[in-house]
Amino acid sequence: MKKLLILLINTNILLVSFVLSIFDKIYQRKIIRKLKELFNKKIDMVFDVGAHRGEFTNLILKNFSINNMELFEPNPKSFEYLKNKIKQEKIKVNKYALGEKEEEKKFKLMKESSSSTLSGINKNTKYFKRKNFILNLGLSSEIFEEIKIKTYDGLKIIKEKKIDKIDLLKIDTEGHEYFVLRGFKEDIAKIKVIFFEHHYDKMIIKNYTFSNIHSYLKSKNFTQNSKFKMPFRKSFEYIYINKDYF
Repeated sequence: MKKLLILLINTNILLVSFVLSIFDKIYQRKIIRKLKELFNKKIDMVFDVGAHRGEFTNLILKNFSINNMELFEPNPKSFEYLKNKIKQEKIKVNKYALGEKEEEKKFKLMKESSSSTLSGINKNTKYFKRKNFILNLGLSSEIFEEIKIKTYDGLKIIKEKKIDKIDLLKIDTEGHEYFVLRGFKEDIAKIKVIFFEHHYDKMIIKNYTFSNIHSYLKSKNFTQNSKFKMPFRKSFEYIYINKDYF
């Protein structure tokens, strides 16, 4: 009985992921069109923070000529997948997260791995209960497990890797985006374009709001360029551009 339930849960997760991927492909065309307006067809350096299984990386590689990419993925299984799949010398895969500072933190590995997060989870929200029903068939068992990971600030990475400029910084960290941005400190001025996701559902305990992100980026000479509503989610994705470069 237990094996059957596990099989049903895993099948359900795959089905949900497949359906979302179909709508995401249509949605992603809007993002690519906007990025082509900003970069044309060539991007020198890309930071993919929260690379997961390389969905954004693949999208960028298919649509742009890329010189260098730095991928950041703390999920051990996703990291191994990326390491085995990506063999291009210009793409580096890093097994840690970016955050506001260097520290060890608890990372929640969700059964639907793209939702894994460093943030807290409010299990009393309707969004969590709906997600639990879809991904866990409503069972009382956890839909995530916790592991310890390392986080580093972007400033440290830029200095250690001797990076002069980041053309495109993509952040998809399920409620940790604000802290990733703050981690670049004064070197955020070296970033041309920032593309990030923001959740408006109350399941993820972020301890910040979108206004905090907007105010911070505005204080660092960035302005909002685009806003996209993600299909079937209480989430938006935003593009901010550094006014020094545009």
